[in-house]
Amino acid sequence: MEQELRNKVKDAAREYYKAVYGNKREFDYIPPSGKLLGEDELMNMIDASLDMWLTAGRFNQEFEKKFAQYLCVKYALSTNSGSSANLLALSALTSHKLGDKRLKKGDEVITVAAAFPTTVNPIIQNGLVPVFVDCEIGTYNIDADKIEEAISSKTKAIFIAHTLGNSYDLDKVMEIARKYKLWVIEDSCDALGGEYNGKKIGTIGHIGTFSFYPAHHLTMGEGGAVVTNDPQLYKIIMSFRDWGRDCCCPPGRDGVCGKRFTQQLGNLPFGYDHKYTYSHLGYNLKITDWQAALGCSQIDKLDGFLEIRRHNAELLTEKLCDLRDYLILPVIKDGVKPSWFGYLISVKESVPFSKQEMVEYLESHGIGTRQLFAGNILRQPMFVCDEQIQFRIGNSPLLNSKDLDENLYSKLPNTEFIMRNTFWVGTFPALGESEISRIADTIHACVSEKAGAFA
Repeated sequence: MEQELRNKVKDAAREYYKAVYGNKREFDYIPPSGKLLGEDELMNMIDASLDMWLTAGRFNQEFEKKFAQYLCVKYALSTNSGSSANLLALSALTSHKLGDKRLKKGDEVITVAAAFPTTVNPIIQNGLVPVFVDCEIGTYNIDADKIEEAISSKTKAIFIAHTLGNSYDLDKVMEIARKYKLWVIEDSCDALGGEYNGKKIGTIGHIGTFSFYPAHHLTMGEGGAVVTNDPQLYKIIMSFRDWGRDCCCPPGRDGVCGKRFTQQLGNLPFGYDHKYTYSHLGYNLKITDWQAALGCSQIDKLDGFLEIRRHNAELLTEKLCDLRDYLILPVIKDGVKPSWFGYLISVKESVPFSKQEMVEYLESHGIGTRQLFAGNILRQPMFVCDEQIQFRIGNSPLLNSKDLDENLYSKLPNTEFIMRNTFWVGTFPALGESEISRIADTIHACVSEKAGAFA
């Protein structure tokens, strides 16, 4: 009876989906990012709703298993956002359970200033010092050749993102990490499905992080994940995600660890309930089963999504290659197979129009654009207005907001270039060849109008 009623609800929902969402979307305004949801996603969310479980349950277990298998890693933990994934990844490295390898307040973490804030924020939130290294133009990733000169006796980790799905030089980064015994967190929130020498991005460092916001390669609406092959890190990350608990029992289940009333931890009495024993200053950053249900359907479509993204990027390069006198198009290094969150374009400094002029032209003609996130994060109010934040640039001494001036910004010349000259347009799977052609045609028209060039 229960299954029959469930099927009736789903049959009605299928009719609703076909009537309301069944036709291909036509874009008056082509956004730079977006989700692509189908009937399967709706059916899974209805199943999760009818379960009435609410918090992470059977769908979450299925998703974490599928996600780990997709990436060929031992452990995957879902969380409520990619930003939370980053916070969990770095917080885990501060755990007392890591002994001498733990990060302590005042330790330094190599990163970049051309970043999304929540790559940098966890460094500061954990009392650590971000050390900013400049980027390359073309890949827009960290210049790996400049990492070593920024390392000091206090450097303990490298935490950098793969920019818009295009991998940085992981061989070089991991070589440096091994030499100086540094942790590596791959922020892969914009790079799910990308590859480096045949391995999935996010699986080569010690920890990888991912985002499932609607703009990303698969979506849960809000959501993210942390992955690792290290069993100790897995347990620590889970603890930070689940209120800081020492126990690994999932919600609604007791005794999975087999040690519920048989331990003495901290200064608690012997046998104190392990479910209420806390080993870290943690959070509650879990997802709901509705989100996981959506993810279970999306991950089955991920390879198809990635194929479309790559095709769209290749088509943009093909259609814009005749504008290389005016624009810098994305650079892909040997061994890298990008997953293209978006398509980055830089306006050359020598041309008679600016990035701002091109962006305003595109937006006024129905083409959505985005900046490369914070541009130079050291120019953002979060740094300029807060004297308590300490940081370094390259091999500089410790700095704070009082030191910020144009001379200091000039120490990151490519980051400054990216802030002033770089933007991106969409590649997401809802865009077909007609939309990609329209983007390229509008860019040509802008160049023609602004520079008197050929269309």
